[in-house]
Amino acid sequence: MNLPIFTAAASEAAEKVAETATDTALVEGAILLGVATLFVLIFRRLGLGAVLGYLIAGALVGPHGFGLVGGGESKLAFAELGIAFLLFLVGLELSPRRLWDMRRAIFGLGLAQVVITGLILTALIHLTLGFSPAASLALGLPLALSSTAQVLPGLKSSGRINSPFGEKAFSILLFQDLAIVPMITIVAVLSRAPANPSAPPGWQMAFFTVWAIIVLVLAGRFVVNPLLRIVGRYGERELFVVVGLLTILASAALMHSLHLSTALGAFIAGVMLADSPYRHEIESDVEPFRLILLGLFFLAVGMVLDVGAVMERPLLVVALALGLVAVKVVVLTLIVKAFGKSWQAALGLGLLLSQGGEFGFLLFAQAADALLIEPEAASLFSAVVTLSMVTTPFLMLFARNLEFAPGSDEPDLDDPEGAPRGSAIVVGYGRFGQIVSQMLHGVACSVTLIDKKPSQIELSSRFDTKVYFGDGLRVDLLRRAGAEEARLIIFCIDDASVDAAVLKPIVEAFPNAKILMRVFDRRQMLAVDGSGVDGVIREVFESSVALGLTALRHLDVDPAEMDDVEATLRHLDETRLRAQLDEGDLSAGMDHRFKPGGGREADSILEKYRRKRLAAKAAREENETMGLESGS
Repeated sequence: MNLPIFTAAASEAAEKVAETATDTALVEGAILLGVATLFVLIFRRLGLGAVLGYLIAGALVGPHGFGLVGGGESKLAFAELGIAFLLFLVGLELSPRRLWDMRRAIFGLGLAQVVITGLILTALIHLTLGFSPAASLALGLPLALSSTAQVLPGLKSSGRINSPFGEKAFSILLFQDLAIVPMITIVAVLSRAPANPSAPPGWQMAFFTVWAIIVLVLAGRFVVNPLLRIVGRYGERELFVVVGLLTILASAALMHSLHLSTALGAFIAGVMLADSPYRHEIESDVEPFRLILLGLFFLAVGMVLDVGAVMERPLLVVALALGLVAVKVVVLTLIVKAFGKSWQAALGLGLLLSQGGEFGFLLFAQAADALLIEPEAASLFSAVVTLSMVTTPFLMLFARNLEFAPGSDEPDLDDPEGAPRGSAIVVGYGRFGQIVSQMLHGVACSVTLIDKKPSQIELSSRFDTKVYFGDGLRVDLLRRAGAEEARLIIFCIDDASVDAAVLKPIVEAFPNAKILMRVFDRRQMLAVDGSGVDGVIREVFESSVALGLTALRHLDVDPAEMDDVEATLRHLDETRLRAQLDEGDLSAGMDHRFKPGGGREADSILEKYRRKRLAAKAAREENETMGLESGS
């Protein structure tokens, strides 16, 4: 008789616990997002980037701050999915062939950085802090890692991930991700704790890594790509979102089940889809999830910062954090220089990768579980890593300037400050900018040419063309080039990452100049919408129309019919683009295009152009007839 009563009471208690947990999650979520929004806006306004805002917001509301939100470790474990999403998107931009071309940088420069930096830090920790050799190694190797979650978003958003500088940085970060497996193995070998029968031995983890990579490669080619082709036939955008999320989560789950890096699994999945025709669609659909999860990741990093450990020995923690940054800058600069880069680029990479990495938290915790270090030491060095991350936004500003500085082995490159003041400034003197500038020269318009590629500048000088060196997206450089007096500023750069956020400061700084922009496709046109530029041209659209007309000509299509088709296509495209800009959705206006078999909207507009052409022809014939009759 008592069993039903007991069961009902237990059920009621469970419901109350679940309801309380839901209420807590909602309140904590609102607090996290509210405080994060405030601090990110403040730090964006100060020009210090969003990452620092997230870190400080997390530290303030976390259990070691005001205690408004708890469970930093659990949130950090979930938010690490943001790193997996980031690596997946980076993988989408690296085809297997290009990744193979980077093998020397990955396994040469990356290996040298991890081994040399790790051993130097190990020796310094042993000599200065008195840790045992095993403990020093368990601390020094993780400190050699850098923050993928901090460095890659900046490189990707600025379009520098595909530059030589960005490739070197990415190669080092990718090898660091691969190095997590041997680091876990080293800590396990040095462990003083009783052996864990459930933990796989090192050789088995290495075997699992190779096996998992093979499985992901095969799944990408024979499962995901065919699935995307099926989804593409239906044209449903939400299905692309589902497939993208499924790919990331499945690859991350596979690697996690094998005690491997989830981010590495997501990266391999992205590389396997890099040659897919649906790559851009997946990229645009997954990007919002990446932004949210990475923001949550940095909030969680701030939450797990042991403020008490910092306050107990503030000078020691700050000194260790600054020492870590200084050592990594010096060591990495020397290593990169030894690999043939200029001093400026080497120092830029050293500054960019000088912080501690997020995987340090995992490895410090494992070292504590292995009884190699005390939990207090794990907290201390976790705080050191977090504080080193705080320095990154500041050091990135210097690294960006050094990235575009010409090396000593490069030709003398002139700053545009000494350029004669022209009516137009053309930024980017590649295949597109050369044609634009020639047309301006054709009407005797004085032009100042700017490019940031020394090789392109050197090549142009052979053809008696003066091109000035610099990053034309920087307001200060444009001001030195005379943008305040120019009538036109034309961006002809091949950088699909340029968006409204990049262009707005330029539009506001030079209100007297008309600003024109070359974009690659309609996706980038949507990205620059709202920036205030005066004109945007899609490169691929005009060249595609020209090739399409050539194709129709080879099919012996009547020239008048070709004119009607071109006019209809332009009308449909303009209508569709207007709908996409209004709704901010790439899938808007799907009916305004030619489809197999015609399409109702396209056929209707094409028929209107035909009737208009026939009516005009009939009117001309009638006028000619009347003219003949009156002449007779």
